[in-house]
Amino acid sequence: MSLLSNLLLKIKLWWKWLTSQCLGVANVDATDEFATISSLTLLPGQLKLKVGVVSVRGNYREHNEDNYYVPGRRPVRPDLSDGSTETPAMTLEPENLFIVADGMGGQQAGEKASLMAVELIPRAIARRLTAEEKEPRQIQESIREAVAEVNSEILGSSGLVTEYSNMGTTVVLAQFRQDRVFVAGIGDSRAYRLRDNKLEQLTKDHSLADALLDAGTITKEELSTHKFKNVLYLYLGSKDARSGPEEFKVLDVRPGDRFLLASDGLTGVVSDEELAKVLCSVSDPQQAAVMLKDMALDNDSKDNVTCLIINVVAQSDPALSAQ
Repeated sequence: MSLLSNLLLKIKLWWKWLTSQCLGVANVDATDEFATISSLTLLPGQLKLKVGVVSVRGNYREHNEDNYYVPGRRPVRPDLSDGSTETPAMTLEPENLFIVADGMGGQQAGEKASLMAVELIPRAIARRLTAEEKEPRQIQESIREAVAEVNSEILGSSGLVTEYSNMGTTVVLAQFRQDRVFVAGIGDSRAYRLRDNKLEQLTKDHSLADALLDAGTITKEELSTHKFKNVLYLYLGSKDARSGPEEFKVLDVRPGDRFLLASDGLTGVVSDEELAKVLCSVSDPQQAAVMLKDMALDNDSKDNVTCLIINVVAQSDPALSAQ
């Protein structure tokens, strides 16, 4: 098959799949030619990432202790008012890192810890990970070592300045590399993937309530309202996180995938069903992020709200040329 024929076939298959997803078709027949799309070799530059992000103080908090890392976007600035909702979605290459962090601690400690996470982790990964590296285990190890290094930095700063005493932060990240994504989290900020109308939670919450659920001490129905639901046993800035993330999800990436990274100010009050509905029905990631943020505030979220959405699109997507 010629290069042009290969490209045209993949465009046709992608369009057929995207149409079936957005029109609510639950499944594609396994005998259909679309079933072969995952086996087709992705061409360099074929995929793009369309990204939207919003982070707000919320209805009750005095400060925004959340933060995020999106290449080309400034992190949250405590000296600026809530906002960034009018910033249009960005289109990036599929070789980028994204982070959401939710800080904790007294005074300015939470803000400092989450800012350190989103500023230092990308630098630490960049020092370890070359552009040519393709081995999944090496990529995971580079990320693990980088997060562990930043954990030590936060621990060190916590002991030096009174205002930063006992500070910590959650962190959830997605490192896109070619046709894969590497997802890891520490704390209770979450990562999700929407594919084929199905929303999958990719990370585990490291709260005491979730640990009790894993041990069989409480039921799933008791989890959301348990008194230890927001008490974390693992977070960045704790000695238990000195080895970096415990688990990674290494996933293939294809056009139509939609990824969500969010703090618990969103996921704690907006159900997975509502998350899936918005991710599937709203094609612009910035509009979807703003919509989910508004839903969290309308649902009386007591926390800061950060929502980062990454849509995987084909280079030929008409939405890209419309920007």
